[in-house]
Amino acid sequence: MAALLIIAVFLGVHAACGWRCIPGGPCDVSIDDSSVQQAALSAAVSFNNQSNDSFLFRPEHVIKAQKQVVKGIRFLVDLNLCRTMCRKRDKAKNLSDCGLQPPGPLHQVFRCHVEVWDVPWSHHSIIQRLSCKTLSSAAQRSESQPVRDSD
Repeated sequence: MAALLIIAVFLGVHAACGWRCIPGGPCDVSIDDSSVQQAALSAAVSFNNQSNDSFLFRPEHVIKAQKQVVKGIRFLVDLNLCRTMCRKRDKAKNLSDCGLQPPGPLHQVFRCHVEVWDVPWSHHSIIQRLSCKTLSSAAQRSESQPVRDSD
């Protein structure tokens, strides 16, 4: 009976706080969090390494971000990747220095979901999943563009 009372109090406190996070489960996190921005950048680097496009893509906007504590931190991020004016062959040092393609025939946006597992104490980070689909392009394609999906 005491255990039920403790559970009821625990659930009542969480309900009063707006159910922000269940221990061990994914929790919403600010899209401006530096770790979220790093996960978005990792997604762009992975996407660029796997695509056959002549131009580099970079994160334009993080839509939603969550984190989950699991033997490290797992970030789940939804973001838009946009084609830049930097060509891959030019070996840009910093994606943020690459301007986005203006509206026109080369403008292209992908909506991506990335899951990054970060183990800070071992300086280890793995992209567990990266999947993208065309959001907009000159041709307005709507087919899905899976980039990577591994467990």
